[in-house]
Amino acid sequence: MRASRRRLIDRPTTDAFRLGGTLSGVDHIHWTDERPTLRRPVLVLAFEGWNDAGDAASTAARHIADGLGAEPFAEIDPEVFYDFTDARPSVVIDDSGRSLSWPLNEFSAAQLPTLDHDLIIGIGLEPQLRWRTYSEQVIELAKAFDCSMVVSLGALIADVAHSRPTTIFGSTDNAELGRRLDLEPSTYEGPTGIVGVIHSAFREQNVDSVSLWAGVPSYVPHASSPKAALALVDRLGTMLGLPILAGELVEATVEYESQITELVSEDDDTRAYVAQLEARYDSMTPESSAALIEELERFLEDK
Repeated sequence: MRASRRRLIDRPTTDAFRLGGTLSGVDHIHWTDERPTLRRPVLVLAFEGWNDAGDAASTAARHIADGLGAEPFAEIDPEVFYDFTDARPSVVIDDSGRSLSWPLNEFSAAQLPTLDHDLIIGIGLEPQLRWRTYSEQVIELAKAFDCSMVVSLGALIADVAHSRPTTIFGSTDNAELGRRLDLEPSTYEGPTGIVGVIHSAFREQNVDSVSLWAGVPSYVPHASSPKAALALVDRLGTMLGLPILAGELVEATVEYESQITELVSEDDDTRAYVAQLEARYDSMTPESSAALIEELERFLEDK
């Protein structure tokens, strides 16, 4: 099963952004009037759609952007990357009248004076068309700001229990980076999404990249999971030293666990299944990530 489709943006893209010239190879990026000055930023990416089970990845990215006071500075024009019969625009009526909102791919910047790097957060919907061209836009934006590393956030439907800590699987193709950040090398072979394509493109450009995935319980696949989002925020915050306050996500996680526990208690079969998952988690060694890796590979192969 898969996560529900992403939300459309809640504001027009054309009013706040204009095409402020182009960088080499960047034909589909709209820039604000003033671009930020950043120090070797880390680029964090999250895509709504199939790699965003429980809205966990996009929720985590938005929480990070809001918590760090990130300011939008660029968007990728959706015109050539989406089939609008699938990713439809929506009509918005507000104080200024009636307008259209289109699928949003937005980049925001946060300056982090207490760290030796700044942050760019990119949040969008997985494109349906021209993935290589889309990847080129992201790469050229990263080059423009001399990004030091790329981190993608994802979430998958997995056989995990809502009552146990969310397991995060992290991978990188850089062996030295993997040792330093305690990440596994990726051994997956098979179908992939825009995350895999972008990581491959950055690897060809010799830019370090990391992928972080959180597991969302398979018995509540359509429920938003603040718990998985919180786990991604915590893992990324620890990895990059980000000063992020997660209070709202902590409160939402407590409520989420309570609601799911109540639902599970109403069905004998689901309750027995969850008990099996709890027992499996409790028997795992802290070093074991094989189970989630297998879930991730099955998830990718099914898409």
